Parts: sequence; structure tokens; C-alpha cells
Amino acid sequence: MRIYYSDRYAIPLPPGHAFPMEKYRLTRDRLLAEGTITHWHLTEPALARDEDILLVHEPAYWSRCVRGELTRHEVRRIGFPWSEGLVRRSRASVQGTILAAESALRDGVSSNLAGGTHHAYADHGEGYCVLNDIAIAIRVLQRNRRIRRATIIDCDVHQGNGTAAIFQGDPDVFTFSMHGEKNFPAHKEQSHLDLALPNGLGDEAYLALLESHLPLLLDQSRPEIVFYQAGVDPHERDRLGKLQLTLDGLSRRDRLVLDACRARRLPIVTTMGGGYGKRIEETVEAHCNTVRAALLLHQTFRSSTMEEEKNSV
Repeated sequence: MRIYYSDRYAIPLPPGHAFPMEKYRLTRDRLLAEGTITHWHLTEPALARDEDILLVHEPAYWSRCVRGELTRHEVRRIGFPWSEGLVRRSRASVQGTILAAESALRDGVSSNLAGGTHHAYADHGEGYCVLNDIAIAIRVLQRNRRIRRATIIDCDVHQGNGTAAIFQGDPDVFTFSMHGEKNFPAHKEQSHLDLALPNGLGDEAYLALLESHLPLLLDQSRPEIVFYQAGVDPHERDRLGKLQLTLDGLSRRDRLVLDACRARRLPIVTTMGGGYGKRIEETVEAHCNTVRAALLLHQTFRSSTMEEEKNSV
């Protein structure tokens, strides 16, 4: 299984900034230290090309990003100060998801240790999102005739508003968002399916709701690939979450999504999404659990493929 990571995913931020930029490196380091992955699993993505980014984003917006000509309002909306490093970070994260998608089509599952930047619209960024990596990856696969249909399962606590807006009216890309009803963004877009959750929802109610919807949405959307935005900010001690999922609950959520795809032999890409725990160690552990579940799925996928090849001989 290929896992995509780059040191470019992190950039310096002003002291006291709310975004836990170090979580990317810490997630990789924990997975390596415990032996869950080795350096063999890791691939560093290059930077996404303009021609791929412009499959989704307005040329004028992207030009302002690259040239450092975003307005104060645009920079404030994104939440990160502009820098050349921010542009490189955004390109690298997009390329990581593009490569993970190509790997998933080949191997069944792949992960990007970043991405899930679902608040980015075609013409602007917001909520710590400059470019919409999942949308770009889907358009690249479609342009290259690798797929026609895709499904996005977005379990970040914040609605994937940018993703929903980009794919509104597109019958070939199904957007599903399971998010806090009274959380950012204030204005919600219309996904193909939205589950708006009340504050304080815990493990059992959350998982029962997800489990009841997954089979139907996957069977009806009939995707050729699934993108799983596995944000861990529904955690009970997340500073921005307002839900009450435990680490075990988040891990069970990951397995529900991955198992539903495995049962249908659907390739799946995982991206990290949000996570703003009061203790960054818990955020990192939750992100690690997503990768651990993906690795287990990959082992199962390989075993079943080998068994099929053996029987066909």
C-alpha cells in the first residue's frame, strides 16, 4: 500500500495559531516508530501542475494565489498567511491525493497523510483550505479516462461545503457529508446527501446513523472509486468539534467506511481532513487509526486477489 507524505505539507505559522501544522509529521513518525509502516510504504509527491489544478479552480483565483495577490479578505478567509510555502504546501497536498487515487485504482486502497481540503471552492479558499484536492483528483482521473463516477464520503465534523458546491448538479460525482449542524461553515451548501448532526452526539448514535446510510448511498451512486475524508474533529476533546466521539468510536467509523467499500470491491482513498484536539497526541492517534485500518483493508484485498488468481489457474 502506498502512503503519500511530504515535509512540504507543513509550513511555519504565527505563534498561537489554531491550526496544528505539526500533526502531519507526527502522524508519519508515530506510524514509523511503532512499525505499522516502513519507509517502503512512503512516497513523496511532487507539486501538482497548473493544468490539473485548473480543472477545478478559476484561473484568476489560482493566479492570485501563485503571485501572492490575494486580497486581505481572501487571506483572512483561508486562515493562513500567504507565503510561497503555502502555495507549495497546497500543490504538494493536491498531488498526494492525485497519486493516492491512482494507487487505489491499482492496489485497492491508498492514503494521503494530508488533504481533505473540502472548504476550497472553485473561486476562493476558506477554512484552512486553498485548493480542493479531492475535487482535483477526481477531475484528473476523469480527464485521463480512468474513471467516470466517484463518491466522496466526508466524515469531517465540518460540512464539505466547497466540495458540495463544485459538484452540484454533477450526476457522476456523489457527495456525502456527515457533519455538525451548528458548526462551521455558517452557510451550508447542498451535498447530494447531508446528515446534519446535533451537538453532543456520541459513538453509538453516530455509528448507527452512518451504518444505516452507507450501503444505500454506495449502491445507488455506483462509484468506481471512493474518496474518504476522514477528519477526526468529531472527537470528544476536539476544540472545534462539538460532538462526543471517542477514539474507539472514530476507529469504528473508519472500519465501517472501509469495510463497506471492501464488501463492494471499491477502491478507496483516505485523506486526513481536520483534527484540532486539546491534546495533539489524541489527534495524531486518531489519524493513525485511519491509516492502520486502511493497511488492514489492503492486506485483506491482497489476500482475496491472490486467492482469486490461484483459483483461476
